[in-house]
Amino acid sequence: MVKVRDDHPVKEDGTVDIPLWISMIESQVNVENPQKLERACELAREVYITHKDADDDWSAYGNGCFLIGLEMAQILSELQQDEDSLIAAVLYRSVREKKLSVAQVKKQFGEKISTRIEGVLQMAAIGSRINPRTSDSVLGSDAPQVDTVRKMLVAMIDDVRVALIKIAERTCAIRSVKNADRMKRYLVAREVFDIYAPLAHRLGIGHIKWELEDLSFRYLKPNDYKTIAKMLDGKRIERQEFIDTAVDTVYQKLLAQNIESDVQGRAKHIYSIWRKMQRKNIEFSQVYDMRAVRVLVPDVRDCYAALGIVHGIWRNIPHEFDDYIASPKPNGYRSLHTAVFGPEGKVLEIQIRTAEMHEEAELGVCAHHVYKGTDTDASSDSYEDKITWLRQVLEWHEDLGEAEGLGDILRSDVVQDRLYLFTPDGHVIDMQNGSTAIDFAYRVHTEIGHRCCGAKVNGRIVPLNRPLSTGDQIEILTGSDEKPRRDWLNLNLGYVTTSKARAKVAHWFKLQDKDKNTVAGRQIIEREFSRLAINGVDIDLKLTARQINFQQVNDMYAALGAGDIRLSQILNAAQSQLGDRAADEQLPLALSASRKAQDKPSDSSGISILGVANLLTNIASCCQPVPGDLISGYITQGRGVSIYRDDCSNLMTLRENDSVRIVPVEWGEKGERTYPVEIAITAYDRSGLLRDMMTVFANEHCNVLAANTQTDRQNSTANFMFTIEVSRLESLGRLMDKVNQVSNVIDVRRNRTNQS
Repeated sequence: MVKVRDDHPVKEDGTVDIPLWISMIESQVNVENPQKLERACELAREVYITHKDADDDWSAYGNGCFLIGLEMAQILSELQQDEDSLIAAVLYRSVREKKLSVAQVKKQFGEKISTRIEGVLQMAAIGSRINPRTSDSVLGSDAPQVDTVRKMLVAMIDDVRVALIKIAERTCAIRSVKNADRMKRYLVAREVFDIYAPLAHRLGIGHIKWELEDLSFRYLKPNDYKTIAKMLDGKRIERQEFIDTAVDTVYQKLLAQNIESDVQGRAKHIYSIWRKMQRKNIEFSQVYDMRAVRVLVPDVRDCYAALGIVHGIWRNIPHEFDDYIASPKPNGYRSLHTAVFGPEGKVLEIQIRTAEMHEEAELGVCAHHVYKGTDTDASSDSYEDKITWLRQVLEWHEDLGEAEGLGDILRSDVVQDRLYLFTPDGHVIDMQNGSTAIDFAYRVHTEIGHRCCGAKVNGRIVPLNRPLSTGDQIEILTGSDEKPRRDWLNLNLGYVTTSKARAKVAHWFKLQDKDKNTVAGRQIIEREFSRLAINGVDIDLKLTARQINFQQVNDMYAALGAGDIRLSQILNAAQSQLGDRAADEQLPLALSASRKAQDKPSDSSGISILGVANLLTNIASCCQPVPGDLISGYITQGRGVSIYRDDCSNLMTLRENDSVRIVPVEWGEKGERTYPVEIAITAYDRSGLLRDMMTVFANEHCNVLAANTQTDRQNSTANFMFTIEVSRLESLGRLMDKVNQVSNVIDVRRNRTNQS
């Protein structure tokens, strides 16, 4: 049942004959640059010889990283992989064992190959970080942890060729562990069975999938494996005679109807037999489809004709027919399956397909060439290519059992781009994109979140509001007391992004003494109003409290201190009050009378010209573009810029006669007014400080109207005055919070000097 690899070609001195080996590869797949592949083989051999005395992951199995690399490349050549994948496979184990660096590979063989090796290394990190002793998965069932690992793997894969290289490497591993100790065999088999055999199946690589399952089963259930193997050996001669008779009968009948065919007996794999026995609770003698025949015909029409002929020879078994041509499996598998009472009245399974379908069944996505056009050029990382790939592996978890609704959850996770993170013990936890260490802490346990005082990501201490990435290993540092920080509830600071963590932080503060929450809430409001330069005459706090459904100001303070309401709600209520003032008293952001609001033009078109809004525009009457149309502008004399649809015939005439007055324009957001505001920033001086602050403005899409800087060399401080455009108090507060997080910034506040 288990496929045995041929030895590599060797010279008289016992070393691998690389040119002869390459000629063997070329018999399987086209190699455009054999010299490049030969250079990779020579490098891998040289690296192996140089480090032969060092620890080698494969030395205990009788193979070095060089020979494993060759075997990986042979597997990939059978899968019709390109030259770059073969070279990456030859070099991968040398890089994995740190005998060769990725930088060296990139320098000698290019970025495409080094990128693929890096992708496989990232997948390998899963196996190195997962603790198999914590896995409760067993054959025939599917633990939640394994499901999460599979989803994590999907999230990490950007190129199907990377997954194929990893599958080839794990195939070599499971073939080689027969000489390893029992625990090593078990760990490798556990990983291959849980992760890589299902992946091979979802990719439609039939022969690899069967081999991985059989070998894994051999080490995970050695007694069951040996029992079934012995039963198969005992029935082999009888079964072969039966199959030979059936094959000859089908072939002769098809030939008589002028249908060309290739009819062969098909062996039932050991794990498949065991699985059917367990699933249907039957004995070995009741597994009828151990006797099976595969029929290959030229086209789809011949498939159905052959089906009719087979049913004419033998009586078919009711409810044992599947048409995977009309309704292919999720991995693209197509074939007709039927069961009949064959010679001697024994049950016989027959599969009918075209040669093309058979190639797809054996090679899966490799036969479809779904990776075509996905090199590292601009088109390689398109969203549609990624989704196409993900759809093919979306339901691989079904191989080991179906959990209700899990397919929908997985689809949702793909769309949301979930994160997959490791605990120090190797458990995998999935979280929403953008999660931080505090979100992670609360996901693990509420008490750990409350006591969180720091975090290590991949062994290094990081800020608690730094977004995490898939594959990160998180260690939460805890204190002796439960002391969440109120800053965690400030959305602008980005400490907590998940609703679950936010609710737990808010609940903790709600349980604290109301008087403490009232004091804390008052301090938060006073500090924010002071920073935004809003004084006591600007707003009525009693009215603000009533606007957000509180009868007393202290109740509003307590709710803010407990985390029941957000500061942005209070700011929005305050701004609504300011907006009701007369224009000559104070504008909605309490600006000075000397600064006028930047209103939208009367046409309210919301069109920006060369990235600048609020310029005079008019809509061309000939084509009358509406938001969503592709548009261009024409500079008129005295009437601003006329806006035309890109396909307007008048615009085409203008382009021919006066192209210099055509300007790019785009639709912008309508209806919101912006106002100039001065903010003062004090910071310790350093190189790149101004650049970092301007980066914050750019990321927040904030327009800077003016900037002034002064440096005090004696105190090593710098003072900045920026005039910016904002639309709301909430936006101003968020921007100031972001600036305040820039390294070396001491204070950020709104400047209201000389304002009425």
